[in-house]
Amino acid sequence: MADSSAGLYLISYDIADPKRLSKTHRVLKRQGLPVQYSVFIVVMKRPRLLRLLQALGHLIDEREDDIRCYRLPECGEIKTLGVQLFPEDVLLFTGGVNRILS
Repeated sequence: MADSSAGLYLISYDIADPKRLSKTHRVLKRQGLPVQYSVFIVVMKRPRLLRLLQALGHLIDEREDDIRCYRLPECGEIKTLGVQLFPEDVLLFTGGVNRILS
């Protein structure tokens, strides 16, 4: 992936300590959209993503905590089941393509 193009990423975490959990959640809430409590969608360029992951790495205890980041495909199909946190008209923009979550 080129550093100049924005990508769509799914970041999830499992944090053992409530204080570290709260800090991690606050950082990600400023950068992305919460899909579930411990799962976020972020749209950003690679250099910014790497800075975000580095900042998150400083917050966690690597012996107890787990943070994962997955790049979602440009033309991937997104389906949801059950209660959706996003309003029906939320659009995610990557690579010039609009995606409606439904």
